[in-house]
Amino acid sequence: MAFEKAGWEDVTPGAPLGLDPAIVALGRSLFFDPVLSRDRTLACASCHDPAASFSDPRPRSTGLGGQTERHAPTLVNRILGEAFMWDGAAPTLEDQVLMPLANPVEMDLPADRAAARLAEDPAWTARFEQALGGPPTRARLASALATFVRALVQGDSPVDRFLDGDVEALSAEEEAGMWVFESRGKCWRCHNGANFSDERLHATGVGAKDGRAEEGQFAVTGQEEHRGRFKTPTLRGLAHSAPYMHDGSLASLEDVVEFYRRGGEPHGNPSPLMEPLELTDADAANLVAFLKALTPR
Repeated sequence: MAFEKAGWEDVTPGAPLGLDPAIVALGRSLFFDPVLSRDRTLACASCHDPAASFSDPRPRSTGLGGQTERHAPTLVNRILGEAFMWDGAAPTLEDQVLMPLANPVEMDLPADRAAARLAEDPAWTARFEQALGGPPTRARLASALATFVRALVQGDSPVDRFLDGDVEALSAEEEAGMWVFESRGKCWRCHNGANFSDERLHATGVGAKDGRAEEGQFAVTGQEEHRGRFKTPTLRGLAHSAPYMHDGSLASLEDVVEFYRRGGEPHGNPSPLMEPLELTDADAANLVAFLKALTPR
């Protein structure tokens, strides 16, 4: 999987982001190597494909033995993250990067065992000592992977250039879609800030069946009022990261906009922010054009 397939360059940013290039390079090697799965068949990149904005082009991500898990979301701009995992289970990126390793549905190799496996290999040990000052450990493995993920920064989209004063950066449709985003679409209420995400969890009805929401954040906190809540994803890289939502149930951005036009799926714990949107078909088409313009081209 080449970064160039989706316009990514070599991810070793170093000083501009305050990241150590040696740690980024180590984390990158680990990310693409199946050594971190129990049977050495899956890598982090198996579900986080650079060509799909480091998300999964399949509706549900596939782990060991064909088991399926929630749709792997994009890793773009996680350096700006404040909550991690769809259900908010990880308080830090270092916690998050180790969870797929331990999950028996995904890679089924808990971090301590993964570090021990790496420590048995002189080549990996040498790289850890060079980059992190010691042999592979759980903490150093988390540091390497998290540092690489923090290096996956995306900006300079047509929207960014327009906001910086380049009035020719957006088409008439995209500019009209930005107005919809900020007005009748009410998208800004959850998709705000530099990463177009409030980093909070909301119950929109995605995955609800027969009026009953999925567990979502409830599985983490045990609080009934958190049932059905999932984290607001970034809108960066959307043009490459279909399908959408934690269950991969919406195949296109047109489907996403239609989901919100009807006010989501009904269930017992809806977010107070969810309500049907009064958008014309032209509004919806322009909004989709704007969302695509949040991806560099």
